[in-house]
Amino acid sequence: MDYLKDIVITTGISLVLAMVLGPVVIPMLRRLKVGQSVREDGPETHLKKSGTPTIGGVIMLLALIISMVLTGNTSKVGVLFASTLGFGFIGFVDDFIKVVLKRSLGLRAYQKIIGQVGLAVGMSIYFLNTVGSEVIVPFTGKTVDLGMLFVPFLTVVIVATVNSANLTDGLDGLASSVTAVMLITFMLIAIRFQQNEVAVFAGALAGACIGFLSHNLHPAKVFMGDTGSMALGGGVVAVALSLNLSLLIPIACGLYFAEAISVIVQVVSFKTRGKRVLLMAPLHHHYEKKGWKETEVVMRFFIFTVMLCTVGFLSVI
Repeated sequence: MDYLKDIVITTGISLVLAMVLGPVVIPMLRRLKVGQSVREDGPETHLKKSGTPTIGGVIMLLALIISMVLTGNTSKVGVLFASTLGFGFIGFVDDFIKVVLKRSLGLRAYQKIIGQVGLAVGMSIYFLNTVGSEVIVPFTGKTVDLGMLFVPFLTVVIVATVNSANLTDGLDGLASSVTAVMLITFMLIAIRFQQNEVAVFAGALAGACIGFLSHNLHPAKVFMGDTGSMALGGGVVAVALSLNLSLLIPIACGLYFAEAISVIVQVVSFKTRGKRVLLMAPLHHHYEKKGWKETEVVMRFFIFTVMLCTVGFLSVI
């Protein structure tokens, strides 16, 4: 049971580090004047958040790296680090351009996609060579061989998950809380599958999310920025793919995709019919516009994620 001890210790260290690093990093971000810009057409309650330090995702990444190094659990999780830090770096560049160089749009869409697709293709080829082209089908206990479609399929899954996680980060504590639930779910599945290194990594990243929540819950002292949201998306999808559970992602990470689909539906409807389906997209803003308090939206989305992850867990054990 040594691996269970490793999981508990690494997760605990990561959680504490994220809590402790906040009072160190947040003042540094304030001095660097990396304040969040708030959409003028967004919910009125968000206007007071303008200027809140962003790029706080570095707190989670530092907690993850340090905890894994301190406990000596870095040797067999290179692809998990590569995905988390790789997508986190793309997000950091985007944040840097927006809040430091004061270019409001950040990376151009094609630049972001090129970086994401390039990293996703590399990961897909890696998993093809290590896991194989068969994927587990939830609820059936069977696998399906995707053959030549494996790499393009995984590439789409990776890019979609990362960008969906990015869209979910719009309310205080939302992305970090629901992602922690997803990671804990995959951690438990990894333990069940005896993938101990993956379980340790998932636990450490979940711990970092929970520790970050102490600074990010309403009213947030810091935002994670694209640095954090893309890193979390990259971490979640890499953990899932390491367990050969690409088809479980739409279930366990269903909230991510509900947020993304809400944006797609809104844009398509407005472009084709000149009408909006939602009061505002992504989905969390729609409910704010309907009169829900920010904390109510976060709590209900959190509960929804717990329910989805429970179904997802039961579908593969």
